[in-house]
Amino acid sequence: MTIVSIEPATPDRWEDLERLFGRTGAYGHCWCVYFRRRAKDFTASVSCPPAERGRSNREELRRLTAGGSIPGLLAYEDAEPCGWVSVAPRQDFIRLARSRSVRPIDPNEPDVWSVVCFWLPPRRRRRGLGLQLLDAAIEYARASGGRILEAYPVDTAGGRAPSAEVYTGTVHMFQKAGFTCSPHPSSGRPIARLALKTD
Repeated sequence: MTIVSIEPATPDRWEDLERLFGRTGAYGHCWCVYFRRRAKDFTASVSCPPAERGRSNREELRRLTAGGSIPGLLAYEDAEPCGWVSVAPRQDFIRLARSRSVRPIDPNEPDVWSVVCFWLPPRRRRRGLGLQLLDAAIEYARASGGRILEAYPVDTAGGRAPSAEVYTGTVHMFQKAGFTCSPHPSSGRPIARLALKTD
């Protein structure tokens, strides 16, 4: 696959992001705000009548993007959006602070960024695009001042899992990119970490 570019999701790229996520908002009307919203707000958005389902999640992502927050990176091939990775400072993801399984081990650690989600349309999967997006996320976080990049992958033990279960990426994928993966001390769930700056 030839990737023309991987670019920050700036306000002028909102229509591309909306087109990539499509009618269902990527995974089940999520619009990649699961980690950014309080549980009750997210649940209300995905459990309402079908005509309204996901609408407030979409509006939340649109508000963030239009306001100049960069919620992630978009991959393009032949000028068409073909992939997504959500990467931002860890404090932008309120669920990380509240979750037992992935909460910060040291909440006072400075300049930690997080990768929380990948989205690839089915025809784009298993072609190496996820790793390209991860590499771009590493460089983007480093250039933006991040000292550590953290992620919360799924351990597939070298096998495969349904795509809806590995939206956070896999342990193998992060190890291949140079991350160290270890069990979270509270939950045992894998936490992947990469030092971006050592000074």
